[in-house]
Amino acid sequence: MRNFLLEEYFADWEFNAAHHMTASDVESMTTSDLLELATPQDRYAFENAWLGYTEPKGALDLREVIANTYADLNADNILCFAGAAEGIYAAMRVLLSPGDHLIVPVPNYQSAESVADDICEVTGIGLNFEAAWRLDLQEVEDSIKSNTKLISINYPHNPDGMIMSKDDLFSLIEICRRNGLILFSDEVFRGVELNDEDRLPQVADIYERGISLGVMSKAYGLPGLRIGWLAAQNRELLDEISRYKHYLSITNSASSERLALIALKARKKILKENQTYLRKNIEELESFFLTYPNLFKWLRPRGGCIAYPKFIGPGGGEKFCRDLLRKKGVFLLPGSVYESPLASTPPNHFRIGYGRKESFQDGLNAIGDFLDEEYSTSI
Repeated sequence: MRNFLLEEYFADWEFNAAHHMTASDVESMTTSDLLELATPQDRYAFENAWLGYTEPKGALDLREVIANTYADLNADNILCFAGAAEGIYAAMRVLLSPGDHLIVPVPNYQSAESVADDICEVTGIGLNFEAAWRLDLQEVEDSIKSNTKLISINYPHNPDGMIMSKDDLFSLIEICRRNGLILFSDEVFRGVELNDEDRLPQVADIYERGISLGVMSKAYGLPGLRIGWLAAQNRELLDEISRYKHYLSITNSASSERLALIALKARKKILKENQTYLRKNIEELESFFLTYPNLFKWLRPRGGCIAYPKFIGPGGGEKFCRDLLRKKGVFLLPGSVYESPLASTPPNHFRIGYGRKESFQDGLNAIGDFLDEEYSTSI
């Protein structure tokens, strides 16, 4: 597989930059903060967890709690992983063969395309700012071939934060149903939509050949737990993917499973609090970009905690991101990390995150100082 450009860039700067302004997860909490949300029984279970091997599919009680976040699934419809990335990798390795074909929107989180591209033929459907990052369903349908097996989507979308309309989602499912396709739906940002009415139903609930990907990392802000999952109505398919997991993590961390269960039981409180400050931060971010109309084109995201504005000032977006990092220590993701061999990606965009509490305003102020110093003639 080709190098994972985004994760390489993160490895270089995530823990070295003064201002981390491109995180795709919300503010994390400490173990003690999370335990404050636990029942006495669940706290005892965490503190006295046996640190041996755990059930490969995930602890039964954890899978039951995860299943409760879906409309009509049970524990047998859930398969846990060490994070979402392992779920993507295992699913693509099991679902796809060299003679198959996959369709995926571009730009996207790279593993959604690169893992599949290492296995079979992949068609990228280009998204663009001018169309508000909307997925063109006619182009999707026109791209279907006799060997197409799977369509992969991600909403709220990484990196632009847009959400497919419910009408478009049901139309896409009908396209998949007519053609006998699997729909793989990355839903890791679900739960922190800026408007609750934009929240989509989960694909595993509404499509018999749908697979939903979830994780504790993004909307819950608990990436340190490394707990993700796949949900599907097709239990035999999950069993097949589970057998592939035996070559990967095999089992999850017992302590992480106890903490994830506590967080999921408190999910309404956690997600509501995260939404509250995300809504505040997005107002600050929108006001900031609208202050510099000669330097940025801005499209307000609808969910998650990231946006993908366009730099229209002198020198281009790549130079802007790298100069900002070098001079002010502000870490943004330039659009080059989202470049894809599958379809052209729009130039001069960059990913910015608004999922932090205390550090968000400091980072925004540092960007403002940089703009005033470097682009005063363009403001």
